[in-house]
Amino acid sequence: MSDAGQLPQDESKLLTGLADQYRKILTEIHKVVIGQEEIIEQMLIALFSRGNCLLVGVPGLAKTLLINTLAQVLDLKFSRIQFTPDLMPSDITGTEIIEEDRTTGKKAFRFIRGPIFANIVLADEINRTPPKTQAALLEAMQEHKVTAGGEDLYLEEPFFVLATQNPIEQEGTYPLPEAQLDRFMFNLWIDYPNFQEEIDIVKATTSDYRPQPQKVLNGAEIIAYQSVLRKIPVAENVIEYAVKLVNMTRPGQADTPDFIKDWISWGAGPRASQYLILGAKTRAALQGRFTPSEADVRACAVPVLRHRVVTNFKAEAEGVTTMDVVRRLFEKLG
Repeated sequence: MSDAGQLPQDESKLLTGLADQYRKILTEIHKVVIGQEEIIEQMLIALFSRGNCLLVGVPGLAKTLLINTLAQVLDLKFSRIQFTPDLMPSDITGTEIIEEDRTTGKKAFRFIRGPIFANIVLADEINRTPPKTQAALLEAMQEHKVTAGGEDLYLEEPFFVLATQNPIEQEGTYPLPEAQLDRFMFNLWIDYPNFQEEIDIVKATTSDYRPQPQKVLNGAEIIAYQSVLRKIPVAENVIEYAVKLVNMTRPGQADTPDFIKDWISWGAGPRASQYLILGAKTRAALQGRFTPSEADVRACAVPVLRHRVVTNFKAEAEGVTTMDVVRRLFEKLG
């Protein structure tokens, strides 16, 4: 591992062990989940960076299984919320009920905590519920607290939200506005497994054997890693690279490439630059390096920018996606 530089000895030692723990986590997850290496890596980067993920994929690609397995391996409390058109904000955050004390006969309000009070929350098909209910989840996600009866109830750390969307059925859905999408660190697209992976999946899921993944980390250890990861020093040129990449997505900038002006309506905001650096720090540490590089920034660029760069009608007509735009930007930056 490269020199820890400015980090104290105890924090440096803690970071040194993270790469080994990461390998153990992958081993345990892969006892249950076949393939999806890149998705698992990016989910763990977001978790250790204190970010949240939006997962997009057709039904049947084991999104729920993956998230549930992650919660088991990390010994965290898992909660799943199935978003439906009639879901109310209180169904997520919790509700107050009137309770009578049998000895005194007095009545008082008691708050019943909702499913948001967990460490890992799966918000299944978030675009199926109206904006008011989406906002309740996103507010809790942003503030890490719920307000009930005029009091702030803080959510237990670590707190990690994974929201899913089905890209096929759009009828009767409520797409998340750009401002709310921006609260997610990563937008991950889960693709179909390849031929061999699908064979392995069928063999594993049609037999009587049920693998039991072992616990690798607990909540307190994850919080310790989250804290020390933010202290990793980053070279000036890496920060400049991330900011320049984000700046180039904005059509109104003076040095914006022509293809951005042609294809993009809105570019990414400063939060994209922040998440690129946080993601680069975490990715480097998971791979056993103390110093993030431009390559780490590039590895995080697509999931960070995918939902923050809005293509226009011309781009859609020409079949240009955000991924195409990001690749062109890499070529431009060299």
